[in-house]
This record gives sequence, C-alpha cells and structure tokens, in this order.
Amino acid sequence: MRQQSYSAAAAWIALGGLCAAAPVLAADAAGPHEWLDRMAIAVQTTNYEGTVIRLRNGTTEALRVVHKVVDGVIHERVVVQEGNGLEIVRHGNEVHCILPDSKSVLVEEWNDQSTLFSSLPSSDIRFGSEYDIVIVRKDRIAARKTVLLAIRPHDNFRYGHRIWLDIETGFPLQTQLIGDDGRPLEEVKFADIDLDSEILASALAPSYNTDNFRWYTQPSRRSNKVVKTDWAAEDLPTGFRVVSTRQEQVAGAEGPVLHILYSDGLANVSVFIATEQDKNIEQRSQVGASNSYSVANGNYRVTAVGEVPAVTVQQIAESMRLAD
Repeated sequence: MRQQSYSAAAAWIALGGLCAAAPVLAADAAGPHEWLDRMAIAVQTTNYEGTVIRLRNGTTEALRVVHKVVDGVIHERVVVQEGNGLEIVRHGNEVHCILPDSKSVLVEEWNDQSTLFSSLPSSDIRFGSEYDIVIVRKDRIAARKTVLLAIRPHDNFRYGHRIWLDIETGFPLQTQLIGDDGRPLEEVKFADIDLDSEILASALAPSYNTDNFRWYTQPSRRSNKVVKTDWAAEDLPTGFRVVSTRQEQVAGAEGPVLHILYSDGLANVSVFIATEQDKNIEQRSQVGASNSYSVANGNYRVTAVGEVPAVTVQQIAESMRLAD
C-alpha cells in the first residue's frame, strides 16, 4: 500500500508538472502573428494596475497607472510620480489632465488613442512585406514570464519594434521603438503590475478636489465627413497606402483642412493640407520619435507628421500633388 501511495503521489506531481508546462508549450507553438492577435485582445480587455517607467524625448519618468475596461469603455488614471504631479483621468474618450501646481484642468478628446501604447501593431501589418516579425527569446519582465517579439523593417522609412508579451495573457509588459542604429527611441516598461485584479471606482478617482480649479477645454479636431480628393503622393514609400481621407475642422485653421492618413499596417503618417498664402513656411520638427515636415505647394500648406523617421515625412510631404 505504501508503494502504491508513493506511486500515486509521483503521478500527481508529474501531472502537475505537465499542467504547469502547458502555457509554455502553447507559447512555443504560437507564431508571431498569433501573439499579435493575443496582444490586440489583451490591450482592449485587460484590467491592470502597476508602475510604468517611460523613456521619451531623452527623459525618464515613472507613472502609476490604474486601468479598467467596463462594457468596452476605458476608465483610467495615470499619475506622474515626479515633477508637477500631473494626473490624467480618462472616461472613454474624454480626458482630464489635472495640474495641481497651477490648480487647473485641461479637458481633451482622445478618440481611441492609448495612453501608454501609441504604436502597437495590429494584424493589419500582414498586408505588406516591409517588416520581418520573429520570436527572439523568452524573458522576464515585472517578475512575469514573457516572450520577446522583434519587428524589423526592410528599409529606413520606418522604425523597428521590440515587444515583450506576458506569456499567460498576451499583455505587453515592455515595448521599445527602435531607430536605425538599433537603439530605443522610446520605451515603456512595467516595473510591477497586477493583471486582471478587482479595481474599485475609488482607485480611478482623481487625488485632488478640482471644484476650485480653472477648467480649460481643448478644441477638438472634429471629423466632418469622409471625402474624395485629387491629392496624392507621387513618391510614397513602399507599403504605405491611404487608410482614410477626411475633411476636418482644426483649431487655428481658417477653414476646413484635408486629412489624409497613410499606413503600412504599423507606421502611420498623417498629411494635413490647408490653404496657405505664405510661401516661406518650409520647416521640420521632431519631438521624441515623432517627426513633422511642412512645405508650401501652390496656395496650400502641406504638413506630414508621424512616428516615423524624418526622411519619411519629408518625402511624402514634398511629393504631394493635386491632380489637374
């Protein structure tokens, strides 16, 4: 009987080992695109709370993030741990940026923009062959097992990406935007995280009583309508295509502005075309990994902007033409 008991115990231990190994075996079987699909679902549905270290514009900042999705609506609070104590409180598309030092609140509209992950790929990346996507290795981030994906461009018109995905959930625990020298231009990394825990409404409420704060509303860029246009890029980098063409009301513009969005499935470039009498406007600017380039074209001002190398926005802006 004792020998049978030992044998049964050994069998249970072996079974437990197999069960514990199941996620790893599943991870080994999944390909890069399956991981991207898991990630897309995880970002849209996962509740989490944690500390994020973000490298951007040459500076490092620590953020405390509480994120909850209720019936598809994002509820979120982000607190900057240093500096002016900025808090960002989000309810769906409405975002309140609370500045306690100046006792003010800026209200903005964000559409579907992510607070942390501005350039994660989707399955649409499959429509082109401008990138290689490979599984590099397993790693550990925020005390959790991850799999590292590398997305490598074939030319210098787009950035590369490294993404560390939680093996259990597919949630991105670290992301890097990679320049042509192989170094990160921007990075988001969780130092600690609690996934799919119960998040109380109080955890999403602002830390400050804003009743006596000054409130400012940022004019929104309203999409008036989808339009057809005779504007097109004559020298569009390979893989980019038109995703949408809209006429919008943009703050500061005298009239409607044409907005053409180009994408290669991962990188996006927005082209804004407005009437402009000043011919001496050619200019470029860079904020972190985002570049913009403006040029005069007849009586129009053409501006291309996106998280892409400077050569990309310049080539697109300079090649925009209005068909006769």
